[in-house]
Amino acid sequence: MGSLHVLEHPLIQHKVSILRDKNTGVKEFREIVGEIAALMCYEATRNLPTKEIEIETPIAPARVKVLAGKKMAIVPILRAGLGMVDTMIALIPSAKIGHIGLYRDPQTHEPVKYYCKMPPDISERQVFVVDPMLATGGSASDAISFIKEYGCKSITLMDIIAAPEGIERVRHDHPDVDIFVAAVDEKLNEHAYIVPGLGDAGDRIFGTK
Repeated sequence: MGSLHVLEHPLIQHKVSILRDKNTGVKEFREIVGEIAALMCYEATRNLPTKEIEIETPIAPARVKVLAGKKMAIVPILRAGLGMVDTMIALIPSAKIGHIGLYRDPQTHEPVKYYCKMPPDISERQVFVVDPMLATGGSASDAISFIKEYGCKSITLMDIIAAPEGIERVRHDHPDVDIFVAAVDEKLNEHAYIVPGLGDAGDRIFGTK
């Protein structure tokens, strides 16, 4: 059974405050998104299994701990999720990266994949799905569903800011998925923007608005 983890570390909360400020420029916004992603990755990987091995230090033999079990993959939801990838890869350089892009058909309202590329061994990996915002939860839920079609069993969702509606949707559709967020905001407005939120994360990361 998956759990909701709200990360209240002071460094994370301080950096989220910078993201929310409408006066934060593109360069700083992009950097802070990466910094928060790294701090969240540290927390989301806290319970990874380890095993002991023996090595030689310059001084003497030593028994040390290394990661054991499944390898990892990071799957950003395009396009804003790309802003969280680089700093996570710096922490777990052996992770592979998949990409998934979705849009909703205006007539049927069903999710349509416009791009999806996964590592060939994705089903054997622990998958971290990343996107700065969890608003309605529709895209996240659909992305997780598509990833499960590859046979993935171990999936974690990481979002910087979430609305209660989005959390409820993902937990309803995917009760087996752990969710890590830095902040849970008040609500969605009539345009499905998170309130108070931070605006459009993709536009602010890439400077397109």
